[in-house]
Amino acid sequence: MRILLDTKGESIPLSFEKDQIIIGKSKHCDLQLKGWFIADEHCSIKKLSGGYVVEDLKRGTNGTVVNGKKIDFFGPLNLEKDIIQVNQYSIRVLEDETSVTEPYVVNIDDLNEETIESIKGSEINSDIQDFSTQISHISQTSTAYKKLEIEWINNLREKLVAQMDLRRKDINSMSYEELKKETMTCLDQVVFEESEEIPHVLDLDRLKQKVLDEAIGLGPLEELIADKSVTEIMVNAKDEIFIEQKGKIVKSHLEFTSNKAILDVIERIVAPLGRRIDESAPMVDARLKDGSRVNAIIPPLAIKGPTITIRKFPEKNIIIKDLVDFSSVNDDMADFLELCVKSKRNIIISGGTGSGKTTLLNVLANFIPQGERVITIEDAAELRLAHDHLISLEARPGNSEGKGSIHIRDLVKNSLRMRPDRIVIGECRGSEALDMLQAMNTGHEGSLTTLHANTPRDALSRLETMILMAGMDLPLSAIREQITSAVDVIIQQSRFSCGARKVTYITEVTGIESGKIQLQDIYKFEKEGFDLEKNSIKGTHKAQGTVPSFIQEVQEAGFNINLSKFQPDGV
Repeated sequence: MRILLDTKGESIPLSFEKDQIIIGKSKHCDLQLKGWFIADEHCSIKKLSGGYVVEDLKRGTNGTVVNGKKIDFFGPLNLEKDIIQVNQYSIRVLEDETSVTEPYVVNIDDLNEETIESIKGSEINSDIQDFSTQISHISQTSTAYKKLEIEWINNLREKLVAQMDLRRKDINSMSYEELKKETMTCLDQVVFEESEEIPHVLDLDRLKQKVLDEAIGLGPLEELIADKSVTEIMVNAKDEIFIEQKGKIVKSHLEFTSNKAILDVIERIVAPLGRRIDESAPMVDARLKDGSRVNAIIPPLAIKGPTITIRKFPEKNIIIKDLVDFSSVNDDMADFLELCVKSKRNIIISGGTGSGKTTLLNVLANFIPQGERVITIEDAAELRLAHDHLISLEARPGNSEGKGSIHIRDLVKNSLRMRPDRIVIGECRGSEALDMLQAMNTGHEGSLTTLHANTPRDALSRLETMILMAGMDLPLSAIREQITSAVDVIIQQSRFSCGARKVTYITEVTGIESGKIQLQDIYKFEKEGFDLEKNSIKGTHKAQGTVPSFIQEVQEAGFNINLSKFQPDGV
């Protein structure tokens, strides 16, 4: 595509090797323009079989103008005459192709059945016929199309609920497949009855799928959960859904029809787990069938409306080789971490939100030898261990009267009576840290947990704070002695701005001196700058030249390790 950009009397020819360009002031746009009244994504120009079309993306203050008239959608463009105006910039498409001489102007806000039928009935030329068949697809991203679609989703959903009520079916006794089949049968009948009223511009299959998803599924989240490239889903409001792809957070074009639809989805997630969410308990942690972690919070705490955060689980379990391939660790670090787990070192994984702590915990926990009795304790079960002697415990919130809650600390205490060889706590957030340390000190070596902190030193400070939360009124010196005797290794996991997740420190707790806990770094990620072309952090994992103090004990237990792995040059 070639265009001519005119600004301040200067004409600049530009070429793009694509059939669609986005224009706006965001650096991600194909054509970046500057100006107070230009939106991040202002408008788009697209090449179709019938010619070029321009669409205003409904995000700019002054909109998009063609030939002096404000438009929502315009095309096919007359390449000789039509001028697109975006604030102070003028744009003309230059590509030398046969185009329609009399352009059709279509305002999406006025798009209705009569408009579409009139376009389809036009006999101007065959290109218009091809062009008109594509309008439905293009308009799916427009504001007016979404508004019309949402209106009919709500309409059909109400009629679907009424239709299912009339059949007097006990849906609670049905399996998901039976419920889906029954719902689809009712929906087909509803659509048939409303077929004359449903605008032809709407994609009927898409409409039915959206109604089905909202009625018995997770609404627009179904599409995102099915997308393997999406690792996290964040619903801020009914029309604000953000996703994480390849470590980057972007806004999705999908949206819910209403706040009630979001609430229905939350209740559909938490109900099978025996949990609840309402005004008296407006926050909940839950999980999907595949183990993906879900957090939801609703009004009055969430001001904009019900909020959902879903951290998806990968389809296959991540193993240590994957972390090496992702450059999260190197081969020497991977061998050392495996050795630490198998030789029963007590390990704390520290990191920020979304840094990959739970993923790393899952990888390390799978190094635990078969035959050892492992007890996992979590707020919402998400660890997936391939172990033949595994007991998974999950905390429980209180009922509507605030009674019956079982906290992580209660489960840790109970686990000590279950003859565990290893205890794995999904995350230490409070007073359970004291019980975890006592377990590590009383014959349950090789236990693992995670906590939130930015550095290994910060992890110790946070651990001290959590122990003080237990209310035992212990002196700080006693707490530090407990930590020193219990914790062997701290692994620091970090997430960088480019989305990369790496182990930045593997640090040993060596003892206590003058009342201060002593640490020594075994491995460290040394940053070397940022690669602008690849949009990624540059750096190298390096051994720090220190041999862990417990190596002799490990070797005496029959484990072999090459000491050269701890040397900076590897020799």
